[in-house]
Amino acid sequence: MRAMFGLVLVAGVGLAGSAVYMAKGYIGQTQSALEQQQQMLAKLGPITQVYVMKEQKNYGDPLTIDDVELVYWPKNSLPEGAFNDAAVLFPPGTNQERFMLRTTEKFEPILEVKITRPGEPPGLTGQLAKGMRAFAVKVDAVSGVSGWVQPGDYVDINWTGSVNGMNGELTRLIESSTKVIAVDQQAGAQSSATVARTVIVAATPAQVARLTQAQATGRLTLSLVGSAADAVEGLVEVDSNSLLGITQEEVVVKQEAKRCTIFQNKGGERVEVEIPCTN
Repeated sequence: MRAMFGLVLVAGVGLAGSAVYMAKGYIGQTQSALEQQQQMLAKLGPITQVYVMKEQKNYGDPLTIDDVELVYWPKNSLPEGAFNDAAVLFPPGTNQERFMLRTTEKFEPILEVKITRPGEPPGLTGQLAKGMRAFAVKVDAVSGVSGWVQPGDYVDINWTGSVNGMNGELTRLIESSTKVIAVDQQAGAQSSATVARTVIVAATPAQVARLTQAQATGRLTLSLVGSAADAVEGLVEVDSNSLLGITQEEVVVKQEAKRCTIFQNKGGERVEVEIPCTN
């Protein structure tokens, strides 16, 4: 009987030891996973909520509360102009709709620059900042970058024309990193390239005056820019001579020194005598 009791006791101690060992391993794994999560949260930084799109929306589509949802987002990488308050995104006490100004993908944060103000139509006026004007630039397949200029892009505008007193034509960069807001009545992003005939850019009144004069006196050509930060400062121009590396030699006319003389009678002969010039 005592032997049986001893065996049961030994077995119980063994089982208890195994349970303690397994519990210790589980607690260690849980603690390790918790430490990893804490390290990851420390790298992510503070978390906030932000409204994102449930589905893709294109230019001109209406935006309602049913089209958005709140998700958690790292606060340090939150884009400027995002919404985290439904009362700001959809002000209470009004039925005025918001509309999309740009194509927005599923789960993309809703940004202030991508939607109209409440009740504002999704036209060009909704994309113009205060003090800016919309100017139409006539283009073709070549001057319009073969249709790859899209709303939201930035372009350099070059002018080519004749200048008085100069042989051939001159090309000069007249506007740098100008924002495109519409292409042939399409103000949203396009899925494929279409050859445009008119590109609408946002410009100040002074820029509008320069572009109007440039378009009336020569040809305008667009070139795509990577971002608005790539603006070019200073004068950029090329003429035929600089393009081909032709330098014009200056013709120097050598002037002879002024010579002053008088005539005198010497021995019955009339002789020319050189004298200092007085003026």
